[in-house]
Amino acid sequence: MPKDGGIGASSKRREDVRFLTGAGNYTDDINIRGQAHVFFLRSDVAHGTLNKVDTAAAEGMPGVVRVFTGADFEAVGGMPCGWQITDKHGQPMLEPKHPVLAHGKVRHVGEPIAAVVADTLEQARDAAEAIELDISELPAVMDMKAAVTDASPKVHDDLTSNLCYDWGFVEENKAATDEAFEKATHVTTLELINNRLVANPMEPRVAVGDYSRGTGDHTLYTTSQNPHVIRLLMGAFVLGIPEHKLRVVAPDVGGGFGTKIFHYQEEAFCTFAAKACNRPVKWTSSRSEAFMSDAHGRDHVTKIELALDADNNFTAVRTETFANMGAYLSTFAPSIPTWLHGTLMAGNYKTPLVYVNVKAVFTNTVPVDAYRGAGRPEATFQLERVIDKAALELKVDPVELRRQNFITEFPYATPVAVEYDTGDYHATMDKVLEMSDRAGFEARRKESEARGKLRGFGINCFIEACGIAPSNLVGQLGARAGLYESATVRVNATGGLVVMTGSHSHGQGHETSFAQVVADMIGIDENMVEIVHGDTANAPMGMGTYGSRSIAVGGSAMVRATEKIIAKAKKIASHLLEASEGDIELKDGAFSVAGTDKSVAWGDVTLAAYVPHNYPLEDIEPGLEETAFYDPSNFTYPAGAYTCEVEVDPETGVATIERFASADDFGNVINPMIVEGQVHGGIAQGIGQALLENCAYDENGQLLTASYMDYTMPRADDLPEMTHYTVDHSCQTPCTHNPLGVKGCGEAGAIGSPPTVINAIVDALRSGGHDISHINMPATPARVWAAMQG
Repeated sequence: MPKDGGIGASSKRREDVRFLTGAGNYTDDINIRGQAHVFFLRSDVAHGTLNKVDTAAAEGMPGVVRVFTGADFEAVGGMPCGWQITDKHGQPMLEPKHPVLAHGKVRHVGEPIAAVVADTLEQARDAAEAIELDISELPAVMDMKAAVTDASPKVHDDLTSNLCYDWGFVEENKAATDEAFEKATHVTTLELINNRLVANPMEPRVAVGDYSRGTGDHTLYTTSQNPHVIRLLMGAFVLGIPEHKLRVVAPDVGGGFGTKIFHYQEEAFCTFAAKACNRPVKWTSSRSEAFMSDAHGRDHVTKIELALDADNNFTAVRTETFANMGAYLSTFAPSIPTWLHGTLMAGNYKTPLVYVNVKAVFTNTVPVDAYRGAGRPEATFQLERVIDKAALELKVDPVELRRQNFITEFPYATPVAVEYDTGDYHATMDKVLEMSDRAGFEARRKESEARGKLRGFGINCFIEACGIAPSNLVGQLGARAGLYESATVRVNATGGLVVMTGSHSHGQGHETSFAQVVADMIGIDENMVEIVHGDTANAPMGMGTYGSRSIAVGGSAMVRATEKIIAKAKKIASHLLEASEGDIELKDGAFSVAGTDKSVAWGDVTLAAYVPHNYPLEDIEPGLEETAFYDPSNFTYPAGAYTCEVEVDPETGVATIERFASADDFGNVINPMIVEGQVHGGIAQGIGQALLENCAYDENGQLLTASYMDYTMPRADDLPEMTHYTVDHSCQTPCTHNPLGVKGCGEAGAIGSPPTVINAIVDALRSGGHDISHINMPATPARVWAAMQG
């Protein structure tokens, strides 16, 4: 049974009180006296030469404070990329300058060309309409494979090619992998697309810049998942502001899904303009702007091959992927299709040889970067689809084909340079098959057929790498930042604690689960622990929240800082109890002398820390505050098995999800209710990708899906009732290298669900006599119906 509090309890999310009552404090709620508003004039041309930007008429319009163009930023650094990839020939990637405002050329629809700062947003918008543009339109580069040919126009004239990099991994495996395919008894080949997605968090991006002439201090309020990283990138590389003169605040954030990790042009502009105009400057994205300015996700075109021997053992995997970078390199874009994708191509399987090739390509589209899962969904979709296709070709059970090839001994070093510390893939498979009642599926299929519907069953296994680490290794792989996390624990004289963390919460429930960890370690009520985050002025330097790292990395930093607190408190308690420090025990919020009934309460010790009358100051300095930085030694490796049942209407092609089950191994679980919510949300996003969502451009680079009228977001009635998902502890294998034994959980649902859904749809169509082995995402009614028509 779950405890009333602490680790393992389903404590209710304390932050929900303010969110549900409308008392949250979001960036758009911040209004500074005297602030101006900015409206960005964005390109409606995907690719063109910017001949002239005439702002004269706009500058004289009512309320206009100033009009900015690219010329105002010539002395300013471009938007930085946080990861450099070295290609298979040892050459660094091509890295174009990314201006704050377009200068010389426009390279995608939505790129900001000019910015009008005015007293009101309406005045700024009116003035922007008066700006005259002269753009000579150029052919848009849209097709990734055509883009890397000599005949293609170049997105960046100063680069030698549209090929950002040609990455091979592990290059030393290539010859042996090719040989394994030549010797294989059976080879399954599949070409597929991982569709481009728009994150669409509930809260759009917002930036408010402020500047104090008296102190020279800059403040940026922004919707960010990692304010310290924004401060570092914008201060050091874009605007040249010393870090101690730049404060970045990310208050409550209404969802991110990766798209709020990155440093954006609008943030840099508002910070720059606040000083230039000597007044606060605010920008709030419209939903239409978000479609054209927020980083997109996925957009891969892949050929994957699976080699098997005569006994159906996997002998090799080989892939070639074209990955769309868009027009510019977003903050972490180069790492997504490489180190966060290629290193996961072994999956849950003991395949001895894996070779991954990725060609990253510039096109005249919005930049692409991390989106929930970031590389791992792409790897899982490729691998789990080709395994299902192999099972069809070999006429074997897809479950048993997977079981036969599971990794069973740990730790396990994969051929793609990562080492899984723990796992039990048979346990998660057993659990999900039990939950989904696979044995009763045929009866359900017959019932569907009686109603004129086709029913299919899909299975998927996945593994992901979370809490990217360690810093010294990723630095060698091209990361331009550390990937540690930090925490400061400040104990008040009366026993309450304030925990300041570099991790940022934008929906994960940190204020609840982090408090559970610290309270459990000390044995006090969770309400005595306050979690503070999101402000570089009071939180220690940290790398933020993404990649399911918060509890594994940020939580571990809190554990280390709390351990320091407890160690010092024990010293104080030993003096108060007149006992040896080694005999002091902490349990249930009290310090006691082992083997005796002598004890002192937590609050008495903390008061003594600040009123030091009972211990020598030469031994222990006053106060009780500690900071710790934690740099993980390895990723954590959550894994799971998912099943899905769909019904397909053969008359319309509509696929509906009837049942969905998931069994996950997240190591030790801090708050089962929060974990369940994270998985449900991820599954909803994965189902959205599989069935509905697709960001599409035409051949001229015009965004065809620029609003909710055309981009189909999943609704409640598109999703199954997930009544049968539990955190089953028989499936958990604790992580061996962090102090909590935890693994990430926030992205699992989005990784495991897309191939599960597509596998189920293919099975349904085949049950109706259609010889179909693959269907690309999204499996819309039109696409499914067309596939059935041949």
